[in-house]
Amino acid sequence: MLSLGDKQILVTGGAGFLGKQVVEQLIQAGANPDNINIPRSRVCDLRDLHSCTEAVKNQDVIIHLAAHVGGIGLNREKPAELFYDNLMMGAQLIHAAHQAGVSKFVCVGTICAYPKFTPVPFKEDDLWAGYPEETNAPYGIAKKALLVQLQSYRLQYGFDGIYLLPVNLYGPEDNFNPESSHVIPALIRKVHEAQQRGDRTLPVWGDGSPTREFLYSTDAARGIVMATQKYEESEPVNLGTNYEISIRDLVELICELMEFKGEIVWETDKPNGQPRRCLDTSRATEKFGFIAETEFRQGLKNTIDWYRNHGS
Repeated sequence: MLSLGDKQILVTGGAGFLGKQVVEQLIQAGANPDNINIPRSRVCDLRDLHSCTEAVKNQDVIIHLAAHVGGIGLNREKPAELFYDNLMMGAQLIHAAHQAGVSKFVCVGTICAYPKFTPVPFKEDDLWAGYPEETNAPYGIAKKALLVQLQSYRLQYGFDGIYLLPVNLYGPEDNFNPESSHVIPALIRKVHEAQQRGDRTLPVWGDGSPTREFLYSTDAARGIVMATQKYEESEPVNLGTNYEISIRDLVELICELMEFKGEIVWETDKPNGQPRRCLDTSRATEKFGFIAETEFRQGLKNTIDWYRNHGS
């Protein structure tokens, strides 16, 4: 097992929603807080090779969380930016890390990399069995290319890079910006604002039929750190809960927890996104002992409470 106590650790995206949790979990796992380095985008543009080269100097471990990411709306509006930014950030950081002699590289990918129609639960071996759902394919393919890069660098250079596939994340401090947020924070904000206005209806994109799986951010961070310490193989690994819920049931649960009494109106002319998402999480359990701990209803309640206290 990799001991973190004396390691210099670079966490890209370390000031973000997931990144803050990863830093906390690293410290709990024995990392020295003074040795955890977080490059900030305003001074370190990871799309630039020189910036990547500077960022990885004297680092032992790199955890790459930084991403240009959002929900269906952003994916439809800026597919070119999402493809270019995510591909360039990851590819150049991996290359710079290899050149600098970094001993461990942890790349956090995306569930959007899976084919649009994948047998449920998604198994890592099905990752290449088809084209991703069209609205998020540019983002998903850019991130999936980094898996190929890590596997290639392991084969040719012996570079120890691992690739993790977390399912949709949620939790306190999530991104609640309606222009770029994912489904849970978007719905929480939508319900809250409807309540503030006294609305009696709640419009929601799609028909409610797609299913999703959600992983609480603290659990995801713990899984990432466990993999950093214990996993040294080339095959990708899912991080999830193996709990699937329909968007319809999710909206109704959020309305219940937030005590919204109005009518849900399904906007069936808007896109649904991928039909189903649920992960087979057995590899993470077998390889490094990860099992999600946060019960979904409680995690949602924590997220709603945080937003009401901080986000609105």
